[in-house]
Amino acid sequence: MRSQFFGNIDQGQQLPGHFALQNSKMLRVHLNGDVLARQGSMVAFQGQMEFDYEGSGGIGKFMKKALTGEGVPLMRVKGQGLLFVANDADDIHLFYLENEGITVNGKNILAFDSHLQWDIQRVQGAGIAAGGLFNTTLTGTGWVALTTHGTPVMLDCGRAPTFADGQSAVAWSQSLQVGVNRTFKASALIGRGSGEAMQLAYQGQGFVLIQASEGPTVPQHSH
Repeated sequence: MRSQFFGNIDQGQQLPGHFALQNSKMLRVHLNGDVLARQGSMVAFQGQMEFDYEGSGGIGKFMKKALTGEGVPLMRVKGQGLLFVANDADDIHLFYLENEGITVNGKNILAFDSHLQWDIQRVQGAGIAAGGLFNTTLTGTGWVALTTHGTPVMLDCGRAPTFADGQSAVAWSQSLQVGVNRTFKASALIGRGSGEAMQLAYQGQGFVLIQASEGPTVPQHSH
């Protein structure tokens, strides 16, 4: 895996290319053309820009989104200047892909280069056992900005077999072999699921990005 992970960079520090972290919670894009970003993520911009709804990329992707609930609503931003995007003050982490791919939980996508190829695919080895687990794949050469709920850890799967809670795994190398472990006896101790915890198992050369949470907790209704 040749992708470069930049994590959280000090405020104002410049990175190669046109994606940079203004701070740990805000992405700065030096725009000269177009970029795809999560709808509603723009917090400010300087220069001349246009914001357009980005369709699902064809009937195939539209159907996959409708059937699986995977993916992220996107907007295409065109123009020149500085674009600032964020999402709920979540931590932001940058990857630069070099003719390769990553598998991402769609809800963690903030922005990516528009020339990257993306699709919604079933996680290999985790289909039926995981109740139909689908994620978004991004492939090619360019920048990807992801968000995490809390500060994550990057695990090198080449060092040892690696396991992660299915809701905590944000992204991983597309080259990894992925399977599912079901934990029955420890279901009350592992994960925050519906009584039966599900772990994703990774093998091969590559990384897994794990957030420090299973996602924000939805408050219970009082009625």
